[in-house]
Amino acid sequence: MQHTTNTRRAFLRTSTTAAAGIALAPSLIGAPAILKHFNKPNSVIKGVQIGTITYSFRSMPDQSAEATLQYVIDSGISAIELMGDPAETYAGRPENPVDRSRMYGLFRKQRSDEGLTADEEAEMKEMRAEMDAYNKQVAAWRSRVDMKKFAALRKMYNDAGVTIYAFKPRAFEKDNTDAEINYGMQAARALGATHVTLEHPADDARTLHLGQMAKKNKVRVAYHGHEQQTPTFWDTALEQSKGNAMNLDIGHYVATGHDPLEILRSHHQHIMSMHLKDRQTPEHGKGNLMWGKGDTPIGDVLHLMSQENYAFPATVELEYDIPEGSDAVKEVARCLEYCRHQLETGKR
Repeated sequence: MQHTTNTRRAFLRTSTTAAAGIALAPSLIGAPAILKHFNKPNSVIKGVQIGTITYSFRSMPDQSAEATLQYVIDSGISAIELMGDPAETYAGRPENPVDRSRMYGLFRKQRSDEGLTADEEAEMKEMRAEMDAYNKQVAAWRSRVDMKKFAALRKMYNDAGVTIYAFKPRAFEKDNTDAEINYGMQAARALGATHVTLEHPADDARTLHLGQMAKKNKVRVAYHGHEQQTPTFWDTALEQSKGNAMNLDIGHYVATGHDPLEILRSHHQHIMSMHLKDRQTPEHGKGNLMWGKGDTPIGDVLHLMSQENYAFPATVELEYDIPEGSDAVKEVARCLEYCRHQLETGKR
């Protein structure tokens, strides 16, 4: 809170000085434009838009849309892939009664060799029932929510110098209705996003249906992949509909043993946005490391984007362990500076 207060005071001092300077120079051409962009983040470097996904700030204490915006600004980022929770909470979504951190912890234990105890199995069953009831409540809310609330969120972000290029609500899964899918895509448009993102469903009928609905809603649906990514991973979906597109993750792609530069050259026209992280190859253990210490050619990828004028944004996704004494905002800023160094100097 102290940091935010100091930032606002600094802004007021600086903006007052700037305004005074303009008043003393009434013939200054372009003064309104200078004021419009004053003190706003700009993460376009050598023609490449560096963005981030709000998932990067999952460890921060306040997950509201307002706090998330401040995290983005403090990181120096000017464009984002916005996940569902901040936006939907801002728009008035009912509060979730389920402790999701506890639920995800049980999911992880269930998938591990250890498994769940009988008491934990009962707890998980109860949580699932609560979650099913909550999802129905959310679906009802989505059917009546006013899109003006998402437009207001867009304005708040845009006024602060941050554009929303992608939206990722949990509205496109197999248990979501067509009404929810339409809602998610219309909300994306109200937010100013060009596409929605989701994990590839590994279901050809589903990607065909989503692609057709995307075309009707005049957005694109970009599928994300983890270690199942291959050079042909998206081919069926791309052939099915022009509404389908790619949300490539070059870190996960390297962890599968593939060359991201190759797929960028062959599929760049289908990529709506791309995730950045530094992972190791299978030979080196597939680790998710601080940028510059892994095997992912982030610098080469960014240079290719700059040289070829690829228009899609490159999204910082913070997944390595945050060092002691740091936090997610500082680490996203570190990743942005790594990108800047790569693009401006060409040095790894």
